[in-house]
Amino acid sequence: MATTMTITIEKPGSVLKGASNRTAARCADGNGTLTPLFFSDDNVDIARAKAICARCTLRASCLDEALERIEPWGVWGGELIEDGRVVADRRPRGRPSVLPRPIFVLDEDRTIRSITNPAEQRPGEVVIRVA
Repeated sequence: MATTMTITIEKPGSVLKGASNRTAARCADGNGTLTPLFFSDDNVDIARAKAICARCTLRASCLDEALERIEPWGVWGGELIEDGRVVADRRPRGRPSVLPRPIFVLDEDRTIRSITNPAEQRPGEVVIRVA
């Protein structure tokens, strides 16, 4: 039984869709040191990755391309993606508490503060859920 394989060869000097501005992305530090944040299971790391994306100029195109590629997981364009779809929030394991939980917000520098009203959230901060 023969198998068929298609290989695409790019012309010299050509760029892939969206690749021309990748170096301008806030997550592209050239060393990949921020990559673990964008593919973490920890809610604090996910919130920090979303906060980094919140100030990025390529946020919309990054999200569009990730949805087009049906990315399996990770934070793309400031949204958490699982199985190629945007997930609003990852709920912690276990049964939800009946007691009200405080609202915590996190910025990209891992500064966590508690707020009582969601209107108190500043630009660049992301709400995190604490079990």
